[in-house]
This record gives sequence, C-alpha cells and structure tokens, in this order.
Amino acid sequence: MKKILIAAAVVAAGAGGYWLSQDKPSSVSSQSDTVLASVPADTPLFSGQLKPFPIKSYVNSLSQSYKTAPAELFAELEQSDDARAKFLLSLSRSYMDSLQSGEQFIATFGLSEKIRSYFYTLGILPVVKFEVEKPQAIWTLLDKAELDSGYSHEIRTLKGQEYRVYTLSDIGEPDKLELLIAQKDGLLTVTLNSAFIDEPTLETALGVRPVAQSLADSGIIEQIIKTHGFSDEAIGYLNHQEIVKAITTKEGNQLAQQITAFSAQEGEDLLAEFRTPECHKEFSAITANWPRTVFGVNSVNIVDKQSSFDISTIVESKNQTLLNAFKKMRGFIPDYAKNPGDSVFSMGVGIELNQLVPSLTAVWDELLQPQYQCQVLQEFQQELSGQSPAMLGMFTGMANGVRGVSAALIDYKFTESSASEQGEPRLESIDAIVSLSADNPSMLFNMVKPFAPELANIQLPQDGSVIDLSHLLPLPPEYGIQPKMAVKGSHLVLFNGDKAEAIAEQLAAEPLTDNGLYNIALDYKKLFTPIVTLAEMTGEPLPEELSMMKDYDMQVKMGVDINEQGIVFDSYINNKVTPAEE
Repeated sequence: MKKILIAAAVVAAGAGGYWLSQDKPSSVSSQSDTVLASVPADTPLFSGQLKPFPIKSYVNSLSQSYKTAPAELFAELEQSDDARAKFLLSLSRSYMDSLQSGEQFIATFGLSEKIRSYFYTLGILPVVKFEVEKPQAIWTLLDKAELDSGYSHEIRTLKGQEYRVYTLSDIGEPDKLELLIAQKDGLLTVTLNSAFIDEPTLETALGVRPVAQSLADSGIIEQIIKTHGFSDEAIGYLNHQEIVKAITTKEGNQLAQQITAFSAQEGEDLLAEFRTPECHKEFSAITANWPRTVFGVNSVNIVDKQSSFDISTIVESKNQTLLNAFKKMRGFIPDYAKNPGDSVFSMGVGIELNQLVPSLTAVWDELLQPQYQCQVLQEFQQELSGQSPAMLGMFTGMANGVRGVSAALIDYKFTESSASEQGEPRLESIDAIVSLSADNPSMLFNMVKPFAPELANIQLPQDGSVIDLSHLLPLPPEYGIQPKMAVKGSHLVLFNGDKAEAIAEQLAAEPLTDNGLYNIALDYKKLFTPIVTLAEMTGEPLPEELSMMKDYDMQVKMGVDINEQGIVFDSYINNKVTPAEE
C-alpha cells in the first residue's frame, strides 16, 4: 500500500509542477480574487495561474512522445489486486488517452480551452483548484474509474458543500488519509484529510470558510511581480519565514499548530531541538535575510504547433555581503554557449578564478561570524569551521586570470562506409569547440605545457593563426576529425569543423565581461536525429527510452546567475510538433 501512496504522491507533485510550469501587475480576475481571498497570507507555498492558460493549444503543441506512456509505467499497478491501485490505473490511462489532442483533453476533464489553476497549502494541507466548464465530466471520469476498479467513494457535506471522499489508508489504520474532491462555482477542489487536520481547515480548503488575513489583501503577489519584473500570468513562492516559524514554534502559524498536533499523536515533540527561544530568534534572523524562493514567468508563447516558456526561480536575499561575494565570482560565458538551437549541446561556466578564494572566504566568514546560541546552528558552524576555502588557493593559483570555460557540440553526422568497407557506419563529421576565456590565455597555455609533453613543441601565434593538432590525434581521415587550436582575442579555443571555426572567429570580437555563472543548453532533435540514423544503418533496434525521444523537437536552456535580488535560476523550454505529427 505504501508504494501506491508514493505513486499517488508523485502524480500529485507532478500535477502541481505542471500547473506551475504553465506559465505586470495590473489586476487579477474576479475568479482569481475569489480564490486568493480563501488563501491565508501565511501559506508556506503558493502557485497560481492567474490569467487563463490555453490548455487546449498547449496539449496540441506537445510531441507525440509525451503522449505515449512506456509499458512499464503502469506495470506495478496492473499487477496489484488492490482496488485503490486499479482506481489510480484507470485514471492514469484516461489521462494518457486524453492527451491525444487538446480537444479530447478538455472534453475528458470538462475544461474550457483556457483555464486558471492554483496550488497552495493550508499549513501542511495541499489544495489544488482549477476551473472547470462542465463539472459532470469529472464525475463521469471518477465513476468510470470506480467501475473499473471496484473502489468507491462516500458523500459528505460540510456547511452545505457536498464533496466526495476516497479513503487512501488501509482499513483499520489509526492514521486515516483521505482524498477529497468537490466542485463549486466552476472550480474543482482536490485536497486531503487526515486525523490532525481540523474541521475549520477543511472548511477553508473547500471554500466555505473565509480567512481572516488573505493572500488577496496581503499585496504579496503584486510585490513579487513588481520586484522581479515577472509577467502577471503566473506566480509562485515558497515562504521560508513561515516554514521556520512552523519549525521553531508550537503555535506560531497554522503549519506549526499542525506539526504540534501530529507530534502529540506520536507522543513526542519531533522538533524539540529546534523549538527553543534561541533557535526561533536566530533562525528567524537568518530567514529575514533569505525570506522566500519565488518563481514566475518572464514570457510565454503557445499556439497549436509550438509552445515556449521562459521561467525564473529566485532565492531572494537581503544579505548584501553574501550577494556581493557571489557577484564577484561571476565570469564570462560566450554567446555560443547560451542559445538553445545553435548547437546540439552547449555548456558554459563563468568563474573569475582570481576572485574565487576571496569570495568564498567572505562567504565563510559571514557564516561563521554570528555567535549562535541555538545548538543546531552551533553544530553547523563547528562543521563549517573545519573546512576552509583558503586551501583552494593552491589549486587556483596556476589558473590566474581565468574567466570561464565553455564547450559545445555544434553538429555531428554518421554515414555508411563504402561497399569495400562492408558498409559499416562511421562518423562522417563533427563540429565541436572548447574555449578557455582568460586575461592572458597564451600565458596559461605556456604554463600547462611542462605538464603535457606532447604540447612542448607547440608555439601559439599571437595573431590568431590556427594550429593543426591532427598529429596529436592520429585518426583515419575518413573520420573527419582534425582538431585545431588558436588564440582568438581573450580566448584559447580548441575546435574541429568549419562551423566550429566560424564560432572561434566570432569569439575574437567578444570582450571579457562578467555575465553569468553557469549555463547549459540542449537541442533534443539535433541530438537524437543522428542517433536514429545510426540505428537505421546498423539495423539495430533503438532502446525504448531512445525510441520514445526520437520525435522530440524540443530545446531547453538552464542557467544560474546572481542579481540584486538574490540567486537566479533561469529556464527556457521550447517544444514543437514534428512535421510527421501534424
């Protein structure tokens, strides 16, 4: 049964992540106002699609590979005799079937073509709400799953609100766990119930009990949008301060009260070492400097054959000492390592090594400076004090002046050999580049030469001329690998292929600017198309994992940087329907 509950939790978490990933402040709609008025301002976690999201077009834009489940996905559920497992199996299959088209998806779940959705917690209690146009479709879907599984629900009423209850825990278990589903005023609500969730909390979850201090009145969402420049389509956040309050107090907020109630059931205070006056004061001071993790949409574009999302997650910080230290570590990432679609794969690490040790030392000093009285924090400082970043100086001294390292696989291609070579496939061409950006790349190369004898006789021209390194990698010419090296401006480049050489020439004009910490980009179509071609040449079947991904036409990018508001994690996803699927 535990595995079934874990599977259910994964599905729920995936649904929450899905609604979050779908997507200024002006104003929110009346529907959003209604929902936000039922969310307490002290909620630890909130994610809201505040403007209608084109769910029909989004499903249509997905590759067929997303819409096909691997055989083993439902294997364990299929083998189970538990009615709850069969119920989940039926719902999962209905979900996968509905993904065949946007029209089928919205018909299956009774949705309109554009919807709003919300995920938040009342303390620890998760609540999902989303708009439905045809409520009967949900009940029909659940009734079918009950018929397929033999699993059944009971109907309860709370303050006039009728809702379905599905028991998730085993019969006779003292710790009950129930799934609750209700519909009211065009909103579907999905939540849970357990022994330590009180009735007023359930009333709030079901929308029949108002909250004294709501998210709608708090100004939190508007403030997040204004501070970080997000679009007002979708916003979410994790409130560190409320979580710390729940951990370090017994009654400080709703989550604290629930943890206290759960501890009473267990017969011990599970957080006793944190719930001291000293820990509450000192952890609260820390989270005052690191109040929230916020996430929002910078841009979104969705049509039937393509969808793209540009999303940022920011760990907010008011600790300027740490932020300044992190900023000083930022280095250079070239253009070729930033843009998805330009290469099969690219990665860039921007790091100013001259500042690495001083910056990390400043971070360490800042963390060790407070004289904590909380035992948990004292133990943390004791462990930290035994690890000094100064030791890194021994390894970074020889790389003085380095500002970043980047690489990209730009293109590659397989072909069949001639008949005399038995028609075996081979690598026809490869375009790839690795670059080291530094204040003086030639000096760094000369410092490395004594440790690599094969480089001893190589003299790098300062005028940007290219050196052929084929003699260091004696491969047959038919492989198309002829590595070359050159100094292009402030960049030492090692490359192969004409496309890579063109990028190397462009690098010469790129000045060293501190523009980031880390970036990675991947084009799935460019990655898998040659692999599929290779499999066709050899006659070998593709593994199922690769076969599912061969039709992906998706580009992704992720990056890490520092700005005035905190630590920034950027992500970009672009998905297209392949011509064969149109």
